[in-house]
Amino acid sequence: MYRIRTFNKISPVGLNRLDPALYTVSDSETDEDAILVRSAKLLGYDFPKNLLAIARAGAGVNNIPLDRCSEAGIVVFNTPGANANAVKELVLCAMLMGSRDVDGGIQWVRQQVASGVDVTTVVEKGKSAFTGPELYKKTLGVIGLGAIGSLVANIALSLGMDVYGYDPFLSVDAALRLDRHIHVVKDINELYKRADYITIHIHYTKDTERMIDAKAIGAMKRGVRFINLARGEIVDDDAMLAALDTGWVAAYVTDFPNNRLVGAPHVLAMPHLGASTPESEQNCAVMAVDQLRDYLENGNIRNSVNLPSVSQERSGVCRLCLLHRNVPAMLAGITTLLSRDGINVENLSNKSRGDYAYTIVDLSAPADQSVIDEVTALENVIRVRVIR
Repeated sequence: MYRIRTFNKISPVGLNRLDPALYTVSDSETDEDAILVRSAKLLGYDFPKNLLAIARAGAGVNNIPLDRCSEAGIVVFNTPGANANAVKELVLCAMLMGSRDVDGGIQWVRQQVASGVDVTTVVEKGKSAFTGPELYKKTLGVIGLGAIGSLVANIALSLGMDVYGYDPFLSVDAALRLDRHIHVVKDINELYKRADYITIHIHYTKDTERMIDAKAIGAMKRGVRFINLARGEIVDDDAMLAALDTGWVAAYVTDFPNNRLVGAPHVLAMPHLGASTPESEQNCAVMAVDQLRDYLENGNIRNSVNLPSVSQERSGVCRLCLLHRNVPAMLAGITTLLSRDGINVENLSNKSRGDYAYTIVDLSAPADQSVIDEVTALENVIRVRVIR
């Protein structure tokens, strides 16, 4: 029986995929085997020794201490792409609201009514203050062409926009998702100098912190409209506010409000609405639960953010799952101990990621506990699981 602890409300559509004969789910479980979480901060959480995995129902994992998890052999999953459609739709909304002052116009109409004016007599004169350009035949720059960025780029083409994309880590799968009419550039400055609108869809890391700074903004076209539904820390607020003051940036739409931004003109700040749809929450929950279940029951790792992804069809009668440091001769040491016990290795998969590696070994017969203990005791082995 696996014990799952939830730290946020997880959609029952996902939780219902857990077999009650194999799992118990609680929001107050102690000594849990796995965690399902959305936005709750686990940075200071004291993980139990038997914790095997954390599944984040969403993409961002800055609420989880990844280094500490890796050292403890805890696999951290996220759900890339599960909320992509929801974010894509909000990007479209952001581009439209960043073009025409829809929000300002709505507030103005309400103010007229509140002041006792017959609004029908003033709208024609008043509307000129809220006009703005169409998207048609404008150029959109998309920074990051992953699950969300590729959807945004493709749909912008159908709006009649010219689209430039930049992603130095563009995967083959992502490239195949892109319409052939999208201009993928190798130099981000090529995108900056052409785009009337820019939307960013990258992860927040130490390398991307304040990536959109004064230098980057200075390389953009005057009057650019910038959309940030990725992470607030990617944009240097000081530089953005200065550019808004001069008109170099015409509008800044962000999903990450703070008091400085909310009070500034030409800023549209939303309350982190990117993935806030029931469909997105269900998709994230289903994906998180499925990945967690596959790891607990089969040892397969898919979409881990801290350890290598390894999946293998079940064969043999016993499976060993080993998390270890990525150092020479580890596989030789493991297979030597297994062969000494006369057990045939039916299948083996191994992948590394940075300082860590993960090995799945399917055996033709159950391994003796003494052999398991010897494998566990090998230097640089972090965690060993036996799945029968």
